[in-house]
Amino acid sequence: MKRDEVRALVDDRWPEQAVASTRQLAAAGLDDRVVAAAVKSRALLRLRRGAYVRSMHWHSLKPWDRDHLHLVAHFESTHGRARYSHVSGALLHGFFVFGSVSAVHVTTSYSNSRASAAKNVRTHKLPLTQAELASLWTPDGREIFTTSPERTVLDCARILPLDNAAVIGDHALRKGASMEAMRQLLNDSGVTRGGRRALDLLNVLDGRSESAGETRTRLLLHSLGLRMFEPQVEIPTREGLFRADFADPGSRVIIEFDGAAKYTDYKPTADVLLAERRRENALQELGWTFFRINWKALDRPGELQQRLFAFLAQQKRPRPV
Repeated sequence: MKRDEVRALVDDRWPEQAVASTRQLAAAGLDDRVVAAAVKSRALLRLRRGAYVRSMHWHSLKPWDRDHLHLVAHFESTHGRARYSHVSGALLHGFFVFGSVSAVHVTTSYSNSRASAAKNVRTHKLPLTQAELASLWTPDGREIFTTSPERTVLDCARILPLDNAAVIGDHALRKGASMEAMRQLLNDSGVTRGGRRALDLLNVLDGRSESAGETRTRLLLHSLGLRMFEPQVEIPTREGLFRADFADPGSRVIIEFDGAAKYTDYKPTADVLLAERRRENALQELGWTFFRINWKALDRPGELQQRLFAFLAQQKRPRPV
């Protein structure tokens, strides 16, 4: 078959899901011969043995979306027998995950042979109690085995930098995970590898954070000793109630994390920006000032610290009457 014919056939018969198994492709009329030709012509990409994705779709995805498809491919190729944990568990629970984590993490009660595991699979031999087990379901009704939200957060703390683990932990709390249960699980586990890191994480979590950027901003402010900035402070204005990402009523300074999705999730951008400008004008009339932080600034903490401290010093100077 010619390359264009193979691509057209794949596009026409591809199942609804992004990742499809050999069995699902065969049921859709794409047999082994067609699949092999599609892989050779680069119309398909094989993520794992027996699990495929269309190349055009794959190349359109963000890194974190590709990570999720690696996880789906593992589920399809292993027929759902694994119990997903750590960052893989976080992805399945729908928690915010910061950074690329292409490895698939599974937890078992036995040791896997390194030779039998795929290169991107990390197997953890860890004991799990019934309280640490959970199940999720695929759209077509298949069960996915995971660790509980609380156990997932603690496991992420043991293998990730604090900022990355806090992004997951904050969102887990926001989605209903129990801080009390996490502390109890950590206490019951006794002295284990990574226990100190898990405790450090629990001591900085805050379920009020609404995004990965807000979590990272809060941790940065705390590292600079600026704990007077409280998250999600509501301030009444003549334009209605304004909820600041972080605010210090003493200095009347608001710190906002500007993520692109903040302005585009619910209304047309122009409408949102206009309403935002009106609220900011109303706040400025009340004596509030703004300092904005974005992703680029968070990746340059030294430069950001200088800018922020200079800005705060400026606010303490007497203003002309």
